[in-house]
Amino acid sequence: MPFENTLFQLAQMFLWPVTILVLAAFAYAVMSLGAFGLEWVRRRRQPGRVLVLAGASAASAETLELAVLRELEGLRLCSRVAPMLGLVATMIPMGPALVAVASGQSQGVAESLAPAFAAVIVALVAASITFVVYSVRRRWLLAEMLAVLEGQAA
Repeated sequence: MPFENTLFQLAQMFLWPVTILVLAAFAYAVMSLGAFGLEWVRRRRQPGRVLVLAGASAASAETLELAVLRELEGLRLCSRVAPMLGLVATMIPMGPALVAVASGQSQGVAESLAPAFAAVIVALVAASITFVVYSVRRRWLLAEMLAVLEGQAA
């Protein structure tokens, strides 16, 4: 029984850090969405112009590809990690909720599960936003990379 208690206590210690990471992922997603909107406006005003990779015009294809990957890395990580954080934030309160069910305390179940499900919703929204922004920005940046490479060939 001491081993199980140790695992339970260890899991409980992760609740606040994981919740803070979920909130940070959501804040990053909102900021990324705002930056995406500004970039979309710039691209609409200046169609066909290289905006992000302009400084790398004399670079090799590998260097340009690395610049694209570096530009998208935060979005890619957030879109993949946020759902896992949401799952962890949901599972941690399940232990106390199951204890409350076993002891017949329905109020304890509600108190444990309400924040858990809120955390997973926020994490999934963050992942959804960053995945959409990642997908569209990836297409834009690959088109820019192609334009830079074609400009070098000419």
